[in-house]
Amino acid sequence: MMSEIQVHTVARQMLEQHGFAAIAKVAEQAQACEGRGEADEAREWRHIEAAMKIIRGPHQS
Repeated sequence: MMSEIQVHTVARQMLEQHGFAAIAKVAEQAQACEGRGEADEAREWRHIEAAMKIIRGPHQS
């Protein structure tokens, strides 16, 4: 299990590398893990996804 700091570090690095498309990539990774029955790993990917959404901030219209 990753610490909260590690989760946010990974989230920030992925956003820097892939932009906001990284959120979709992480969600796909979580779904793939869920499909394989890897619940713990899927939970970590979902945690990273949530951290990315926090970093991104609210949508503006």
